[in-house]
Amino acid sequence: MMKPQGCGSSDTHVSHDQELVAWLTLLHTPRLGPKTVSKLLAQFHSASGIVEHANDISNEPLRKALSSPNTKAIESDLSWLAAAPDHHIIHLTDPAYPDLLKTIADPPLVLFAAGDPGCLSMPQLGIVGSRNPTASGLESAHNFAAELAQYGLTICSGLALGVDAAAHSGALHAKAQTVAVIGSGLDRLYPARHARLASRIRKHGVIISEYPPGTAPLAANFPRRNRIISGLSVGVLVIEAARRSGSLITARLAAEQGREVFAVPGSIHNPLVRGCHRLIREGACLIESTHDIVNELSSLLGHVASQLEAPKHQHPGTTRSILKEPLLAYIDHDPVAIDTLISRSGLTTERVSAMLSSLEIQGSIVALPGGRYCRS
Repeated sequence: MMKPQGCGSSDTHVSHDQELVAWLTLLHTPRLGPKTVSKLLAQFHSASGIVEHANDISNEPLRKALSSPNTKAIESDLSWLAAAPDHHIIHLTDPAYPDLLKTIADPPLVLFAAGDPGCLSMPQLGIVGSRNPTASGLESAHNFAAELAQYGLTICSGLALGVDAAAHSGALHAKAQTVAVIGSGLDRLYPARHARLASRIRKHGVIISEYPPGTAPLAANFPRRNRIISGLSVGVLVIEAARRSGSLITARLAAEQGREVFAVPGSIHNPLVRGCHRLIREGACLIESTHDIVNELSSLLGHVASQLEAPKHQHPGTTRSILKEPLLAYIDHDPVAIDTLISRSGLTTERVSAMLSSLEIQGSIVALPGGRYCRS
């Protein structure tokens, strides 16, 4: 992760600077993936060895591509690296590259990072879910992340709207580190409305991408981003996912990578949990509390389990929700009592009662016996 001072050394000993430039050369070589690079490393021992002996490669298109590297793209990457002290470029053979991520079938050749890359080697739990969750889904993501972070797990997610953002916020609320994996260049943050959250993550964690600066947030990038979330993590927790959800892609990748898959169940009337119920039917661990996750991981992590310390505060879920949305945001398909709505929203009894009456007249909610309500 050294900041390159130049690439023109004539020393026979390959410097870290030259090795980094060589990895960036491979990164910007068209149609060159991890499997091919792995074979080339076995033959030439290093990225710089591959580049220096490009003429010895039998594949003619690849030989020609390596002989004419994308100098402009490489210089752009190095300029980004030099632009801030917390900018890092971590290649596959860099000691800072997370060991767990190396074990997946197609690990990124290079990771661009803003923040503290040391977070990447900590035991991580991925938390993913709906981009349009219910109020209880947001609250669950926030509180699960906060409590698991207090056990010493670093929370990893994708900085997306909804569950992802709530998970990052929960970890930060617990004054813990969190890892955000994005599907664009680090200078093309997506979604842009999460700029403030990204700034907090950068100060108390790290934001990473396999895509070089300048890469737009294309739709095709995000399924590939998901394999990094699962690849970094010892397990993935899914909170609210419809039957056709990107979160299920992450869960499938986690299972293929040998990671544990956890899912939070919900009301049978809530379409946003049908994906979670499907995962549970297929063998995912049904999760009701953080203790279910910690107990499962303690048996899986072995020596790493000793790093999972008991939290200082056992029940962050009892704290008032941080959500600041209208009352309807606190009502979903599970029946909820009026006292709970008062507690969640922070509004007065009179105000909540008036809003409930209005929502019922509008047909947005249904009143149930015992002073409970649910969405219609």
